[in-house]
Amino acid sequence: MMKILYKAIGSALTLALLWCQTSISALAATPAVPVLTIKVKQGGNESVQTLDMKALEAMPQHSFVTHTPWYPKPIKFTGPLLRTVLATNKLTGQVLKATAINDYTIDIPIEDARTYDVIVARLMDDKPMSPRDRGPLFVIYPFDSHPKTLATQFRERSIWQLKELRVE
Repeated sequence: MMKILYKAIGSALTLALLWCQTSISALAATPAVPVLTIKVKQGGNESVQTLDMKALEAMPQHSFVTHTPWYPKPIKFTGPLLRTVLATNKLTGQVLKATAINDYTIDIPIEDARTYDVIVARLMDDKPMSPRDRGPLFVIYPFDSHPKTLATQFRERSIWQLKELRVE
């Protein structure tokens, strides 16, 4: 009776191991999912680039802790600087039209990316942000470092659930 039980357990473990290996292989083969689209209109042409989370992770990462109007305590945000995202793609222009998943759109002067360490945050307190946490991407200003950024216009530019940047 015990031999039959041991064989059954061994078979079950073997099947579980094979299933895990197959699942891991399938996950590794899954194509990257774009999380940010960047559109640039130059002359009569428009170029479109998509970035997945790995591309954003590969950029130099910056972090800061700041108070925000949306959370009761200071939060640590991490991600590439907005100016790095723009420089990496050799983007020029005066204004970014930033659009969220819910199609909320706000103009962000490109000068903000040069003047302040604005982050395209992908982590909040060292954890990926879900849409429920205003993620997966959140344009965030260093409010505590620059009191001027506490003005309403800067809070409005801190767009969460970012999905697209259009350079104009």
